[in-house]
Order: sequence, then C-alpha cells, then structure tokens
Amino acid sequence: MTTFRKIAAITATALTFGSAAQAADIVEIASGDERFSTLVAAVSAAGLVETLQGPGPFTVYAPVNDAFAALPEGTVETLLKPENKGQLTDVLLYHVDDRKLTAEMIPNGSTYFKPVLASERLCISKGANGVSIADGTGETANVVIANIEADNGVIHVVDKVLLPGTRPDCH
Repeated sequence: MTTFRKIAAITATALTFGSAAQAADIVEIASGDERFSTLVAAVSAAGLVETLQGPGPFTVYAPVNDAFAALPEGTVETLLKPENKGQLTDVLLYHVDDRKLTAEMIPNGSTYFKPVLASERLCISKGANGVSIADGTGETANVVIANIEADNGVIHVVDKVLLPGTRPDCH
C-alpha cells in the first residue's frame, strides 16, 4: 500500500469515527423520540425536514404529542391537509429561532424574541420557576426539558403548541 493510500485510509477511518461521535441533527433527535411523533409528522407535511437538517444553527421549541392533542379537536388533522401547508408552515416556523439559544443565554425577566416566522414575536420569560413562552394567543408554554443539544442547534421541549396571532404582552 502506498503512503498516499495509507493516509487516505486513516483519514477515511478518522472521518467515520468523527461523524459517529457528533450529536444527531434536530430532526434525527425528534424522530428518535416517540414523544415528538406528531411534530415530526407536521415537519414532514410542511416540507421542513431538509431545512431543519441543515447546518443551522437553530433553536426549536418542540411541542410534545400531548401539546398537539390539547389543541381543539380536528386542528392537527386540518393543518396536516395539503391545502393547509402554508398555515402549518407558519405555525412550525413560529417554533424556530435561527440562532442557538441555550437556556443559559435567555436573560432573566421577559424579553421579545423573533422566531423564523419574522412577522411574529414570542415573549420568553425566565425566572426562578424556569422558562416560559407566551405566544400570539396570550397563552403560555412551559419549557419542560431545556438544552437538548443537536449538531445544528438546540431543542427546548415545550408543553403547548405555540400559535401566532397578536404580539404577546412582554412585561
């Protein structure tokens, strides 16, 4: 074996081990956790899988299945219909920030954050009881698991589907 081939083989082996050691991307993490099956189905229906597998960085406020189940009856089924793809995409993009924001990076108190759905705002509050997020309906989601690291960002698990609407009061 030539020196060049030996170096190429060693490099290929190192790259293989290096990639195996990396965290999974946001979609891989969500797909591997049954608690996010509704979210994964919605991301797929909206055509956002490739985007959320991209380099990021992203922060995703990921609702669990129970959060989707708490929506009014028929809401999820309606949003998943092909003719409602635009509305579904807006709801999902309301859950994504185009920066990596760990819980430690969120300031104490209440602060407006701009999700990827640029026309909207979220009010994220951090205090002694943790992190909560007010959406456009005036309702609040709680971050129940923070800082799930992905190789292209971070996931914060929330207990409510965030819905766009009126700019939330952030005081």
